[in-house]
Amino acid sequence: MQETGTRRPVREEQMPQMPRADYGHDRWIGTQRPENRAAAEERPRQAGLPAEFTVAVIVERDDHGEFLIRELQRQRVTVRHIWPKPSQIPLQYDAIFCVLSDDLPQRIPWVPGEPSSALILVDDGKAPLNLKLIHNCAAHGLLHYPATARMIQSVLMMAREHFQYERRLRGRIDKLDENLRTMRLVERAKALLIRLKNLSEEEAYNFLRKQAMEKRVTIGAVAAAVIDSHELLS
Repeated sequence: MQETGTRRPVREEQMPQMPRADYGHDRWIGTQRPENRAAAEERPRQAGLPAEFTVAVIVERDDHGEFLIRELQRQRVTVRHIWPKPSQIPLQYDAIFCVLSDDLPQRIPWVPGEPSSALILVDDGKAPLNLKLIHNCAAHGLLHYPATARMIQSVLMMAREHFQYERRLRGRIDKLDENLRTMRLVERAKALLIRLKNLSEEEAYNFLRKQAMEKRVTIGAVAAAVIDSHELLS
């Protein structure tokens, strides 16, 4: 049987183009896509950072260093570049990015375990990774080159959280040490009162407590005054 009429053309439906997910992996130095730059410039301040957050960047200002500084500035923090590396790491910054070197532990001014800033080591990849050196620096984070925007944001956030947690622990330890010293002073003062005034242990403690309330000082201060007076008179 012969077909009649014209044949209708087949309509091709074009599938909608799905937007490409951006996970930050293509934000390498020199390859940032132009369409993402405006969005990056409008990136809000990283959550948890105070209004006046200062960062020192102690790295060579090559392409990698420029990228690091630019990404930190996009976090809306105050950035200061310092190079060449000073003989002593500065103390007046909230966070410090510093290139890893063999003499870095000697350039850190604070006492181990009592840092003044969140320290982030920068491994430029020019030398083999020295794990013992990293351990001796007692840093709060480590950034490897080449870095991405996501890596920089993450290491800054984690280093600050680590630093704040460490500071809270030091505060608790200092408070426990102070309580222990006070207990020792009270015990010594009670022993002196028991021996010199023929008081019972409860009476000696009540005497120290009463003196502290009347003079509006801590019982540890009263106990220390009792001990110092006895040592002076004897």
